[in-house]
Amino acid sequence: MSTYKSFAVVGGGKLGMPILNSLGAQNVAVVLLSRSGLDASKALPAGVTVATVDTTDAAAVAAVFEHHKVEVVISTITTAAVGAQTILVDAAKRAGVKLFAPSEFGMTTEGDSKNPKNKIIEYTKAAGVPYARFFNGMITEFLPFLVGFDKDHRKITLVGRGDAAVSFTSIADIAGFVAYVLTTLPPSELANRTFRVQGDRATMNELGPIFKAEVQHTDKIAGPMGEFKTMMLLLTDTGVGSTGWDAEKKAEKSGSEAAGSANALWPGHHWRSIKEVHNL
Repeated sequence: MSTYKSFAVVGGGKLGMPILNSLGAQNVAVVLLSRSGLDASKALPAGVTVATVDTTDAAAVAAVFEHHKVEVVISTITTAAVGAQTILVDAAKRAGVKLFAPSEFGMTTEGDSKNPKNKIIEYTKAAGVPYARFFNGMITEFLPFLVGFDKDHRKITLVGRGDAAVSFTSIADIAGFVAYVLTTLPPSELANRTFRVQGDRATMNELGPIFKAEVQHTDKIAGPMGEFKTMMLLLTDTGVGSTGWDAEKKAEKSGSEAAGSANALWPGHHWRSIKEVHNL
């Protein structure tokens, strides 16, 4: 059974670096693409190199892919910049990359034709580049920030009803899963596939008992990044926070497309709960 042995990670942020480190532990070749080089404080595992390149230049990016014989490209760029991934797709096509994993790593976007992330999938399909899509719901580590957890007064603040089920997955589990399946599954089981993982599952209202905090509802979140928090909390009411959500049918998928259905692909792994991540 053949598996992929050469990877490129685009974006060395809070999720990009853990994915890069997890890949490095799998004894495969990994190159990190960066526009400004790597922060000297970030240590890289053995076998991982850094390529400083203008990621808005498809020819330059393709040259890096070709030089490193990259088979799989994993994008972890920010949500605000997902539209720029067309450059990565063009470069992947030119360099003969075999699989592209776009920057999803969050709530379900499948079936939402207006979502920029979904448009990247359509662009990738049109280019004839196979893709692998990863949905993990909300990142567990970001929960206290999102709900304004007041540890001293034991309060969390929500916008909306807070009664829809949400998938939560830790950074370590996301990174580890991505690295595991991309280095163990054969290409035929990765191409044009959506992976739905889930470390824990709860409604936003159920976070109160989990954090041993009082839940208070408001119309909008004030303060720094208040608009973003308000938007994210309202999104969870629509159901897209669950990795098994069907946007077209407005219902949960089942079977091989259910929330957390891809967890089984990492046998023996313990998925961390909200309580475990936050030592509750």
